[in-house]
Amino acid sequence: MATTKRSRSRVALPKFAEPMKARLVERPPPGEWLYEVKLDGFRALALLGGSETKLVSRNDNDFATRFPEVVEALESFEPRDTILDGEVVALLPDGRSSFGLLADRDGNDAPRVFYVFDVLRYAGRDVTHLPIEERKEILAAHRTNAGLIRLSEALDAPYERLLAEARKLGLEGLIGKKKGSSYEVGKRTGTWVKLKLLNEQELVIGGYTDPTGSRSGLGALLVGAYDGKELRYAGKVGSGYTAKTLRELATKLGALERKTCPFADLPELPKPGAHGTRMTKSEMKKVHWVSPTLVAQVRFTEWTRDGHLRHPVYLGLRPDKDPKDVVRETPER
Repeated sequence: MATTKRSRSRVALPKFAEPMKARLVERPPPGEWLYEVKLDGFRALALLGGSETKLVSRNDNDFATRFPEVVEALESFEPRDTILDGEVVALLPDGRSSFGLLADRDGNDAPRVFYVFDVLRYAGRDVTHLPIEERKEILAAHRTNAGLIRLSEALDAPYERLLAEARKLGLEGLIGKKKGSSYEVGKRTGTWVKLKLLNEQELVIGGYTDPTGSRSGLGALLVGAYDGKELRYAGKVGSGYTAKTLRELATKLGALERKTCPFADLPELPKPGAHGTRMTKSEMKKVHWVSPTLVAQVRFTEWTRDGHLRHPVYLGLRPDKDPKDVVRETPER
């Protein structure tokens, strides 16, 4: 039976619940697992009330103005009193997700799509206690291969084969979910794992250097991750920017400037013959420290022995991440 406007008005908007988190591993632990393609976008929850629809980030920031077309598409989702967990992505013509396109909306018309991969509440019923297979069955009733709301398919195959295929297609990796597992709100218990083919992670911006040569705006971002309550320096990121991005970052960071360094370990000068992302003496004189409130997505080749990024590339800002939640990710063996 179709839901009427009157019956919809009686349905309250579900309350926000912090999404479950995945643990980075080199290989999945023993057990049986389902896999999904790891998407390169913004984690999001869809809160579907009667006459109200909200799309929010993992830290409960509203995405309505950023992705109005996705919110509009969710308006027609039935049943209401439902919470969907998924990822908003920008799609390339070949169907792959691109964080760069998602972060910079101007100048590209790549479709923004909400891939749903889990459900916490369905038609007024808490379903977090159900095994992942049953939650996937609930979502399968709304299966669609087109439009702005899509289902992230579960892949039941050996992870080695799936990773090989993902590598061929240039994908970021896989998310594994242990069969029979429940949805554990706000937790990272290890029943969800991520297997990455590309080294990417979120890092907190703690400063920037002046531009040199023909570059305008800024030279490089100084980034780090939290170790307990201390922000530890991870290096400087000097590539991956457009002229527009440099101007926008300079404006945002200029408003956050402070006199003191936010890093617990003040970036050291490089030792003779050393390489990496530490700063030279001349660069140290041109550093602008900022309050650590912005988070950047960074791609890199590896971590150096002294804990710095090698060959880092800026991909975009992460408004969906709380800086205090940013820690260095190291895969469990």
